[in-house]
Amino acid sequence: MLPKIDVPVFSINLISSGKEVKFRPFTVKEEKLFLMASESEEFKTIIDTTKQVLNNCIISDIDVDKLPIFDIEYLFLNIRARSVSEIINLNYKCNNDIKNEEDEDTHKCGHVVQFDLNVLEIKPKTDKKPETKIEITDKLGMIMKYPNFNTMKKYEGKNETDVILKLTADCIEYIYDGDQIYYAKDTTEEELIEFIEGMQSKDLEKIKEFFDNIPKISKDLDFKCNKCGYEEKITVEGIESFFV
Repeated sequence: MLPKIDVPVFSINLISSGKEVKFRPFTVKEEKLFLMASESEEFKTIIDTTKQVLNNCIISDIDVDKLPIFDIEYLFLNIRARSVSEIINLNYKCNNDIKNEEDEDTHKCGHVVQFDLNVLEIKPKTDKKPETKIEITDKLGMIMKYPNFNTMKKYEGKNETDVILKLTADCIEYIYDGDQIYYAKDTTEEELIEFIEGMQSKDLEKIKEFFDNIPKISKDLDFKCNKCGYEEKITVEGIESFFV
């Protein structure tokens, strides 16, 4: 019998709860899964592969399906950094509008610039954690939960207008009315949407503030095209941006 290869164990603290999570680097077999998912360029495949590898590599007892999106992205970046490299090579296409010499028409520069990004320098981007309690009246309100893996898959590529109400319904933990609790898992989507549609605009603003303040794993960068000299600020975010 061949000997087993010892692998190092690392740990980070979840953004949502501060709980320590221990993990190991991913193996060559798991790296091949990432390569195939990256080549497919399908968001669903990327999400499913990330979920599979996280489940394989996390040693602590946690349910990946229930983790908020930002915890998933943070875990993925840290596991990727400890497994392959802290440095990710990214490509960005220049969006500068250049005037044609012959006429007044313009065309995009389109030059692809390569740059390196240290993923361990990427920290959660938020001024404050959102308030999960949405008060509608003194006695009536609801407790929200963060979007998770299943939410990402469910609404990817959907029309924004169609998503807003359903996403809000999906992120309700429960509705309270005095001492009475109505859990979302025991309520139909139609009933939840009807409840949301009965709110006033000021209540919807509180929900919007909840989603706007959810922590983001992103990095602001100064971009400069080495062909046309165009400069702009760009933001790298979303798990698919780091899936290289």
